[in-house]
Amino acid sequence: MTIAPLCPLPIMQHETVQMAHGAGGQLSQSLMQRVFMPHLHNNFLDLLDDQAKLDLPPGRTAFTTDTYVVSPVIFPGGNIGELAVNGTVNDLAVGGARPLYLSAGFVLEEGLPLVELETIVKSMAEAARRAGVMIVTGDTKVVGKGQCDRIFINTSGIGCLRDGVSLSCRNLKPGDAIILSGTVGDHGMAIMTSREGLSFQSQITSDCAALNSMIGAILDEAPLDIHAMRDPTRGGVAATLNELAQSSSVGIEIHETTIPVKPDVRGACELLGIDPLHVANEGKVVIVVAPEKAGQVLDVLRSFDPGRDAVIIGSVVDDHPGMVVMRTLYGSRRIIDLPVGEQLPRIC
Repeated sequence: MTIAPLCPLPIMQHETVQMAHGAGGQLSQSLMQRVFMPHLHNNFLDLLDDQAKLDLPPGRTAFTTDTYVVSPVIFPGGNIGELAVNGTVNDLAVGGARPLYLSAGFVLEEGLPLVELETIVKSMAEAARRAGVMIVTGDTKVVGKGQCDRIFINTSGIGCLRDGVSLSCRNLKPGDAIILSGTVGDHGMAIMTSREGLSFQSQITSDCAALNSMIGAILDEAPLDIHAMRDPTRGGVAATLNELAQSSSVGIEIHETTIPVKPDVRGACELLGIDPLHVANEGKVVIVVAPEKAGQVLDVLRSFDPGRDAVIIGSVVDDHPGMVVMRTLYGSRRIIDLPVGEQLPRIC
């Protein structure tokens, strides 16, 4: 009697990402149902169509996109998933938009532990819930070991612009107050000290946070008097202020004594020889506002946890157009230029 050879059943349960997870077959479906859908599901995403059919309010729409390659992917105060959601939400909010919908594209390295992936996806869902947005469409690709570093994420966002609000880096006027919503350098130094294994008396944590609720309250308070807003991410506050000064062809003067820096962050910057003004932030906003409204804006900012340390750090001036100048502790003046090169690679 001839016995037909048995065909072994494919292994469906894995603890790490496999190349087959990106092939569009049964393992792809398993990954969706095991890791993504339990945390990200909503009326749009649950359809699993190739696109999301969205209901948008009337008026102008804002759209943004960004890609996140931060290393390490899990850091003190957050992870790459939370960062991707909050960063895209903030990019919409500082333009005067109310964030509504996000997309999420994942590039996964073969061998990434599924428990780590699920931790990241879960944090994305929680960040989206806190920010009041929905992740409505997405994509997953898998590459071989060594072809990416664990996980890269692209997020795009759509929001509706507020009526009557016109924010632009070209709107600055001499006399405007420059407000910073809190301490500088927290995110960049959290990444750098974690990456380099540096230790301090207290751990430096990222300031990663969605700012749309706080920014919305500011715009409710003084919609016509806020001229520009930017989130000082890569290149830090120094890069943001230079971009504002150059775009509006005005000068900006700031005061060193007013720049808020946490002691541990300052110590890490001194140890590494880095200016805190050049270090990335992921939960701060720079606001340019008419001087007569600056006090009201500060009061609103300080009523929110991310803005509790908000201060006026300087003003827009007629002198030295296109340049940022700082009054130092000793009364001298020095130019705050754009960073040269990349001091902190893969910071976001």
